[in-house]
Amino acid sequence: MQFAGAFTALVTPFCNGRVDENKYRELIEWQIQEGIHGVVPCGTTGESATLTHGEHESVIRICIDQVKKRVPVIAGAGSNNTAEAVRLTHFAKEAGADAALHITPYYNKPTQDGIFEHMKAIADEVDFPLVVYNVPGRTGCSVAPATMARMYKELPTVVGIKEATGDMKQVSEILELCGDGFSLLSGDDFTVLPTLALGGCGVISVTSNLVPGKMARLCSAYLQGDWDTAKKIHYEINSLTRACFTVSSPIPVKMALAAMGKMTGEMRLPLVPMKGEQVQHLYEVLRSLNLV
Repeated sequence: MQFAGAFTALVTPFCNGRVDENKYRELIEWQIQEGIHGVVPCGTTGESATLTHGEHESVIRICIDQVKKRVPVIAGAGSNNTAEAVRLTHFAKEAGADAALHITPYYNKPTQDGIFEHMKAIADEVDFPLVVYNVPGRTGCSVAPATMARMYKELPTVVGIKEATGDMKQVSEILELCGDGFSLLSGDDFTVLPTLALGGCGVISVTSNLVPGKMARLCSAYLQGDWDTAKKIHYEINSLTRACFTVSSPIPVKMALAAMGKMTGEMRLPLVPMKGEQVQHLYEVLRSLNLV
């Protein structure tokens, strides 16, 4: 199995402290209508760290039900507790997702052998496609290219990686070691185009919450050999990508979606809204792209 194209790391809408199912379904439907290639519920952008176990399962079930197999669903199932990651992977499979996304164990700071054994434990327990999520800026540890290649070659259900280091040398080495058939998806919206140029398959994107059609067209254009169009879109949305990461994600993208009328913009502590000039700049960028 190979995942390719633009996948949106979906935000989780809240209203009065609860998951807003109606707005979530509307967001997913709009994403599909705009041409997105896949969706990822319950990742970092979905505020998975503050969802209860019940909410986590509900959000994934809602997403799968709304998608109805029209695009792939890669369900967030990561944890720094290996047993919990196994449980969440069982759930993702039973719920009908197409794969599970697994962040490297955060806070624990495992060794490379520990990262491998964590993924092996999941793969041994659940026969289900697994996508590794490497984001050392949030976890405190990074998957070395050799470790990723070892997982891909020794664990048949490991099919790819969401690579969010923004390091093109790392991307190049992973692709060199893993070879054909491996799905390397950028986890860094600034580097979608260069990742594709090196042989990556696409992106799991924050920015595509706001411009799913543009991000999908960027990936499709490049993969179809229309590099000029891909480059044009890359520069069209660059200002929006910068605005989406002025402070910790998903704060800016949630506030942008609220400005676009897609949801309330409510988020859970410890996340808090931006203030002052940062908010004004975000709204200026949205207006420049005719999003509000």
